Amino acid sequence: AVRSEGGSMRITIHDRDPQGERIKGAVWFRGAESMIAGAGAGLVSSVVTCPLDVVKTKLQAGGANAGRGPSGLVGTAKHIWLNDGFRGFYRGLGPTIIGYLPTWAIYFTMYDLIKQRLSVTRGPDDPIAHVVSAMTAGASGTILTNPLWVVKTRFMTQDAKDGDVRYRHTWDALIRIYREEGPRAFYRGMLPSLFGVAHVAVQFPLYERFKVLSRPADGSDIPSSTILLCSSASKMIASIATYPHEVLRTRLQIQKHRLEAAAASSSSPPAAPFEGIVKTSARIVREEGFAGFYRGMGTNLLRTVPSSAVTILTYELLMRRLVRATGGGGDSRHD
Repeated sequence: AVRSEGGSMRITIHDRDPQGERIKGAVWFRGAESMIAGAGAGLVSSVVTCPLDVVKTKLQAGGANAGRGPSGLVGTAKHIWLNDGFRGFYRGLGPTIIGYLPTWAIYFTMYDLIKQRLSVTRGPDDPIAHVVSAMTAGASGTILTNPLWVVKTRFMTQDAKDGDVRYRHTWDALIRIYREEGPRAFYRGMLPSLFGVAHVAVQFPLYERFKVLSRPADGSDIPSSTILLCSSASKMIASIATYPHEVLRTRLQIQKHRLEAAAASSSSPPAAPFEGIVKTSARIVREEGFAGFYRGMGTNLLRTVPSSAVTILTYELLMRRLVRATGGGGDSRHD
């Protein structure tokens, strides 16, 4: 927590009462610091992990009929390098950044605000409060930013060498998708994305618990290395548990685009489109087995675990700076 000069408490994601007692006299945190720090954390993490995000997205979108294309992490990375060069690894970076900034700004702001309010009545370490805060924040960010993730997925699955480049930049993609497919296209795949709030409902309560267990006995700040470890462990567990929804979401978002590409090809007849969650799930099981729901998971873990660690640590460091700048002074603690 951070005690301001007036004596009131600012509650952040890292706040804990070592004795498990209720935080009394807490005020409603306005969220400005969380919003700015969350946006900054999203910016840093999106730039650092974009190459692996591109590889992961291509692996997820490949499906069982991608026999002509590359397979595996190394094969996909080599294919991107040969076809698109270095820039291929940063295809979709624009919408990724535009998506991550509001996503994390919304997420951390909502999470801190809801957790603070629930902490006053339920106590600072109540797991139900953490689950409710995480799911509400995750759902809010998903609904508001889903169009940007649709654009990002379209960008990352383009192939320059094969002439499969439909969108020149983010604004061009937004306009073309709207004109050609209508506004509903921006929310294709949103339902499985909303199911994905189960991910943060697992990750952040685990993260909070790991932080409590890792707290130094003398009450001092938890070291940055411990924050990285707690974040990485919670992210890995949550990713393995909830990964199938990411594959399903990716397939739904690109289904119409892939159908149009197949129809334009003279070498093969158009493939039947995926239609909705149930039919898409059944197709994956039928053509790829249950392993299809975990396509690209290894690459996903290589991307998301470091990304989570970078995001949380960046958020923490920015919060410390912002709190000091706004009058938190030297009595700041982010545990």
